[in-house]
Amino acid sequence: MSRNILLKPIVSEKSEKLTGKVNQYTFVVDKKANKLEIKKAVESMFTTNVIAVNTVIMPAKLKSRNTRSGVIKGSKSAYKKAYVTLAEGEELDIYGSTEA
Repeated sequence: MSRNILLKPIVSEKSEKLTGKVNQYTFVVDKKANKLEIKKAVESMFTTNVIAVNTVIMPAKLKSRNTRSGVIKGSKSAYKKAYVTLAEGEELDIYGSTEA
């Protein structure tokens, strides 16, 4: 169940800053998933206590690139993003164990 809801974590400067300051983690989630399903998926996958879940639907973006035959136009798909706030003192191991 949780594998279908949480698609991948978002690793960016903004998400790392949120992780450090307010203990929030960012995930790309299934567009049909609601906040309760996201909360259950994170709690079952990482065995932590989730305080809050905020969701945002990111709109599609138009992209174009230049090639020899001309400009190719396309779009980047829309997706749903979830900000998951954990209880104080808890953290997620989204990178896996880095010890060798």
